[in-house]
Amino acid sequence: MAHMQPLPVDSHPELKEDFAIFERILGFVPNSLLTMQRRPKIVKGFGELTKAVMDPDGTVDLGFKRLLAHFASRAAGCQYCEAHSLVAAKIHGIEQEKLDAIWDYQSSPLYSDAERMALDYALAAGAVPNAVDEKLMTGMREHWSDDQIVEILGAICLYGFLNRWNDSMATALESSPKAMGERVLASGGWTGGKHTGE
Repeated sequence: MAHMQPLPVDSHPELKEDFAIFERILGFVPNSLLTMQRRPKIVKGFGELTKAVMDPDGTVDLGFKRLLAHFASRAAGCQYCEAHSLVAAKIHGIEQEKLDAIWDYQSSPLYSDAERMALDYALAAGAVPNAVDEKLMTGMREHWSDDQIVEILGAICLYGFLNRWNDSMATALESSPKAMGERVLASGGWTGGKHTGE
């Protein structure tokens, strides 16, 4: 059961454009933002950070940034964000077949060596305590430029905020991320946890 109920989407008309950002990312306004809107400036600030991190003019693929967010959320244990990030990855061009192979990313031919390294980095960066070390950074620099590493870490850190928010609020999962979790993540032990309202 959610610790705080989301407000109706039209509670703060001044947030219409801010909510539109997330409708483009996910196809709907997430319950996390509908709770967060009790303080509209937080929604606006988070929206600005999201636009900067998920800038389409960046050099890291937008869909892949959502996979990074998934792995960071997996490390943090936020089952809400684990599912949400995969919905966003699919909307931003990651094929369902690749999502279905996410538990086997280390061996699946659908993932490149550069992607495997970055996903390992996301797991380490999302862990508490942080597990990024020199060896991992050396591996990252074999595949990614410093500018790309900044983009990658930006995606990981963006979801760090959401992981804390959604697990602390026990934010209720919406239907499409719940379905994605059941399809892709349940085989690895994902249940939706506190986010299912059960």
